[in-house]
Amino acid sequence: MRDEDGGKGVSDLSASTEPGRPEAAARGERVLLRDLPQGLEQADHSDSELYRVETLRGARPGDRYLRVSPHPDFRRAGAGHLIPRAGIVEPRGGVGGVVTRLKRLLLGRPLATAEEPHERVSVFTGLAVFASDNISSSAYATEEIMRVLVLAGAGALALTMPITVAIVLVLAIVVTSYQQTIRAYPSGGGSYIVASDNLSSLAGLTAAAALLTDYVLTVSVSIAAGVAALTSIFPLLFEYRVALGVVFVGVLCLGNLRGIRESAAIFTAPTYLYLGSMFGLLAYGLALVATGHLPHYEAPAEWRPAQGAQALSLLLLLRAFSSGSVALTGTEAVSNGVPAFKPPEWRHAQQVLIAMGSCFGAIFLGISFLAGQLGIVPDPTEEETVISQLARTLVGAGSPYHYLIQLSTALLLVLAANTAFADFPRLASILARDRFLPRLFQFRGDRLAFTSGIVLLAGIAALLIIAFQGSVTNLIPLYTVGVFVAFTLSQAGMVRHWWKLRGTEQHWRLRAAINGLGAVTTGIVAIEVAAAKFVLGAWMVLVLIPLLIGLMWAIRHHYRRLEGHLRPETPLVSAEVRPRVIVPIAALTVPARQALAFAGALVGDNAVTAVHVTDDLAAAERLRAEWDRSPYRGMKLVVIESPYRSLSGPLLRYLDALRQSHPDETLVVVLPEFVPSHWWEHLLHNQTALRLKAALLFRPGVIVANVPYHLA
Repeated sequence: MRDEDGGKGVSDLSASTEPGRPEAAARGERVLLRDLPQGLEQADHSDSELYRVETLRGARPGDRYLRVSPHPDFRRAGAGHLIPRAGIVEPRGGVGGVVTRLKRLLLGRPLATAEEPHERVSVFTGLAVFASDNISSSAYATEEIMRVLVLAGAGALALTMPITVAIVLVLAIVVTSYQQTIRAYPSGGGSYIVASDNLSSLAGLTAAAALLTDYVLTVSVSIAAGVAALTSIFPLLFEYRVALGVVFVGVLCLGNLRGIRESAAIFTAPTYLYLGSMFGLLAYGLALVATGHLPHYEAPAEWRPAQGAQALSLLLLLRAFSSGSVALTGTEAVSNGVPAFKPPEWRHAQQVLIAMGSCFGAIFLGISFLAGQLGIVPDPTEEETVISQLARTLVGAGSPYHYLIQLSTALLLVLAANTAFADFPRLASILARDRFLPRLFQFRGDRLAFTSGIVLLAGIAALLIIAFQGSVTNLIPLYTVGVFVAFTLSQAGMVRHWWKLRGTEQHWRLRAAINGLGAVTTGIVAIEVAAAKFVLGAWMVLVLIPLLIGLMWAIRHHYRRLEGHLRPETPLVSAEVRPRVIVPIAALTVPARQALAFAGALVGDNAVTAVHVTDDLAAAERLRAEWDRSPYRGMKLVVIESPYRSLSGPLLRYLDALRQSHPDETLVVVLPEFVPSHWWEHLLHNQTALRLKAALLFRPGVIVANVPYHLA
């Protein structure tokens, strides 16, 4: 090509065989820069126009060479199929760049969708991710039973062990039932899916609403219990328990935003530390019982009621059973999270479910048995937990093992909320897929985590901790109602599932009987829990579930209305579109000229109308005189006088009048707009274009195009 100084240059492209080279350049001929796009398309035979042209200086003065190569920001996977390279979609400078760097520091690098199989968990890590909620319940289930029984006097605490055995039997039935659910629904057999597929949409939504409520309470109760375990050995922290709870919610939220494998790596160690330390403590305690060397325990006098505040009635026993039934929460989590396991997903999920039930049952029975043998009384002020009393009695107050028990318990209880963080967003994404929740819950963030669900769960759980002052006892009455409703609907749905497969499933009667037993058992417990805890706070959950169902039905109705009743506001065939272009201008400034030139290029000068709204007729006449001397005089100029000094009002009414006068035409408003380079410069401009865009957004059939002018 010829340089500005008249020198002759030859394109240096003949040595390369990369696609996208202009044919003329490949032969060493002179190529003008304006000819490159056409030449590139002819050589590439693709519908992509993305390439990079570099100008290089030759060895002789005046020589310049062109190098054409595929654009480095995109990788071509096929005709019309482009893939952006990692990192190019993020801002690199200014405030956006700072935010991006901070985000990468906290959350890590973005993960491609193809990396999802590597983010799945094994049985070892899956036990930490999906079973920590259920296992951690053993830390406070015994105490919650005792807090109810002690109302009838210290003698009633002897019933702690029988109630514990009954709860463990219910857990065994639920675990056995969910083994079949996992096998039948390897893609994730949560209560919502099972009930929707086999019962009805209403049953599915009831299960979903119950689970969403329960997951929120799981976070609140687990963290409150973890803080209680921490304050048992550090009493000075008791007055800060609400603030500590909110901080722990934030830490869990951040950990889960980093992705499921990252959260599994964080939470695996505390889970196994708790299991190891608790089994060690229980083994030591049982050995002391067997040898007759169990130490003496004496509760402070103020902890022991002089006489029972309530009679030992059936209702009190049912309340104690319902309080201890909180231990069954988290069982559903494994069946919900089957797709998160490594293949074979269903088999690994079943193994985790069995391990979870076994670990929980052993610890729960051991704590209740030893607490009964020692005669432990729950602390009415909630400053010291039953586990803390058990540990200090067996191994000594303030001993290293006592601190190990309390710290591992506190850590696991806080991190047990991770089960809800793993399942709440996944369930919300499924509901969003079925159009029962906003679509934003369906999409995953940079780290393949369902960001919106994680953030929403953290926000609501933190509010509950604040509202209930971080008290486990105050939060427990709201708990377990939802989870047993979900259990019942899921197992009832599985009975219907086996009935539908009766012609193909060999042992369908046995499988249906197992799930039927699970449905009856959990249904009875659901009714008992709701009745026993109704006055204490369960009524709030029972009211909230129907409200959530109504909300989800309303969201689904909105999406169905959009999908089935959309009517076009402008023609759907290009040949039928008759555009009428309006360009609002204040003066013939450079931004206004840009907008006029763009409008003329779209439809031609004859179809463009410039509109000037003014309260100064003399200035309007000067603008008209300037207009007649400008290159835009082929366009129509309309001056609208505004005697009340309003600018946007008369313009909007003019556009409405045009729509009424020409209903068969499509109105296109081309807005010139200043874009300041600094935030404070926005204060120096009146943002008329922004206000017009906001107003025109609600006018059907009006198309708005922006022509920005960026202030350097």
